[in-house]
Amino acid sequence: MDIDYGSVGRIGLIVPSANVAAEPEIAAMLPPGVALYTTRLKLAGSSPADIEGMAARAGEGAELLADAKVDVIAFHCTAASAWSPDADQELTTMLVKRSGLPATTTATALLNALAALEAGSIVLVSPYVEEINAREIAFLRGRGISVLDQHGIGIADPHMMNRVDPQTWISLVEKHVHPDADAYFISCAAIRAAGVIETLEKRLGKPVVTSNQLIAWQSLREIGIKSSVKGFGRLMEI
Repeated sequence: MDIDYGSVGRIGLIVPSANVAAEPEIAAMLPPGVALYTTRLKLAGSSPADIEGMAARAGEGAELLADAKVDVIAFHCTAASAWSPDADQELTTMLVKRSGLPATTTATALLNALAALEAGSIVLVSPYVEEINAREIAFLRGRGISVLDQHGIGIADPHMMNRVDPQTWISLVEKHVHPDADAYFISCAAIRAAGVIETLEKRLGKPVVTSNQLIAWQSLREIGIKSSVKGFGRLMEI
């Protein structure tokens, strides 16, 4: 049996410690020859201290991934990378400095994906508590994205986010359909949502993006790979 260890490219992923959804979903979206290597940062809750503390340690993760000779560093926490108006840019600058490699974040990927989809108005659903949703909305509006409607489930424990049944995301999005929405965003790297993207797109006739899909798409483009990947929505095919 031949095993490929990243002959085409290697993505270095930094994720919160409790996240058990990101790697399986992202790996499923990568074309042959692209390998995923991951490191973790402690995240015990959803308070400002928890999220800001984790983001402050991202440089350590970047240095560790650089040892693996990856081609790009991807900081993968939607909330932390959209925490403040310039959080994504500040994180990217720090990651590049500490690793010497190209870097990106989930929030950066979101902005680039919405631009690629020509989506200026969205609906946001998430597992988050109110403060995180509010910060994410403020970040998006500050970058010119209109958030027409939003809903956060109110989960504070990172371990519980993965336990939300994927069908819940279908129900939530369908409850918040907006006639003027260009796209729907299911936010959070720790949830199981990749499997519902195509179902929702067929029902709504609009693009649906998720955090794990976004970072896969952006990371591939950071290393010059634009392969179309079927089964995970319009974004992965452009």
